[in-house]
Amino acid sequence: MSGDGNGWEMVIGLEVHCELHTATKLFCGCANEFGAEPNTHICPVCLGLPGSLPVLNKQAVEYAMRIGEALHCTVQASIFHRKNYFYPDMPKDYQVSQYDEPINTTGWLELPADGDGGATRIGITRAHMEEDTGKSSHVGETGRIHGASHSLVDYNRAGVPLVEIVSEPDIRTPEQAEAYVKELRAILLAADVSDARMEEGSMRVDANVSVRRSPADEFGTRCEIKNLNSLRSLRRAIEYEARRQIDLIEAGDKVAQETRHWVEGEGRTVSGRSKEESHDYRYFPEPDLVPLRPSEEWKHDVRAALRPMPSARRTRLAGAVGGASSATDVALVVELGLDDLVTAAIDDGADARIAVNRATNEVATDLDAAATLDVKAFATVVKMESAGELTPTQSKTVIATLLREGAGARDPRTIAKEHGFEAMGADALEAAVDEAIAAHPKDFEDLKAGNQKVVGLFVGQVMKATGGKANGKEVTAILRRRAGLA
Repeated sequence: MSGDGNGWEMVIGLEVHCELHTATKLFCGCANEFGAEPNTHICPVCLGLPGSLPVLNKQAVEYAMRIGEALHCTVQASIFHRKNYFYPDMPKDYQVSQYDEPINTTGWLELPADGDGGATRIGITRAHMEEDTGKSSHVGETGRIHGASHSLVDYNRAGVPLVEIVSEPDIRTPEQAEAYVKELRAILLAADVSDARMEEGSMRVDANVSVRRSPADEFGTRCEIKNLNSLRSLRRAIEYEARRQIDLIEAGDKVAQETRHWVEGEGRTVSGRSKEESHDYRYFPEPDLVPLRPSEEWKHDVRAALRPMPSARRTRLAGAVGGASSATDVALVVELGLDDLVTAAIDDGADARIAVNRATNEVATDLDAAATLDVKAFATVVKMESAGELTPTQSKTVIATLLREGAGARDPRTIAKEHGFEAMGADALEAAVDEAIAAHPKDFEDLKAGNQKVVGLFVGQVMKATGGKANGKEVTAILRRRAGLA
């Protein structure tokens, strides 16, 4: 497989099902709400009772258009189809979906740079609308229908609006697959269309996995792993399935195209059913819904209202920090949603490297409180640290106080003074260093001989003597000058 030296390459495509956080379902007025008592948000329409007719939810359409614009898709006229198959949680015995004329086609998603190279672009085949199914709970040890004593069905989820986002088979490693899902989730949150909580099922992933001996070969036979609900499961399932297929091929067998399920406790995939093709679903146009043709004005308004997406935010932040922080650190700041804070602080004159470090370490400890953190206050702390008015430890204490006090927090300089964090004068700092040298002459000789490990000892002694007021960098600089190393 890619990276293990035996010549095999994984080929991975992902289908991500995203529930939209509209107030009501896709074709009726029932509440779209997670966690309600079973079968309390249902009506004749979402149960498919005779004589009921669907009415399309305009907000769901707009959310789907947002997704299309955010993924650089072509947003186009579309129609709904009936996708026919039987399962107990399908009350109508068909699912209203989109088939050959989806609302969004041909887009792409850019993964963050991984530190070893530039960003990677993953193609998006389509992002189409459909309704969700109900939820079956199989009562028994395995949690699956085989071996269950009985099953319970909750139709609250039936009819909830979904967008299914189908990638091109451009992903080559489990790590890339994880990065893709994380980036897609960040885009969905930035577009404000879904809470994208995998643990609640509002974002679910199906992974299509095949293997081939080299990038020059044709794609192998793929298997689809259904309903992966965590990033850990996604990685492990792909790794297992690829190895299973390689073992089959190397033993002279063939890989059967099928749907498989991931058994988390056993760490393996198991066969579900033979993989259906589109003709197995007997698609035909939904007769009760008219074609959907968003106007150019509507598409323009949706596009204009979108907030900046993670990729654009990473580019903006990278420009602000210059070379002061790595691409990985920049991506983390954006992932935490702290890029506006850091960028504004840098624009206010704060040191870029320190701003990134304090954001990803101290501010990130309480992201709820971070929403109320005043940019000017944060920039002031960073500037005080870079000017030597605060040590890194003192800076962390001041930021923790700002987060704890919230929107009404006092001025950082007032907080620093209250804690006794007053900058040491140069003379007092040099005197403290000299005292530490006098107390440890042998270690100082080791330093002069080039032993950098003893620097920590001297910094610790000076910090202790000054009650933590000394700046570690300045102490190190003085030591190096005294030792003739600077």
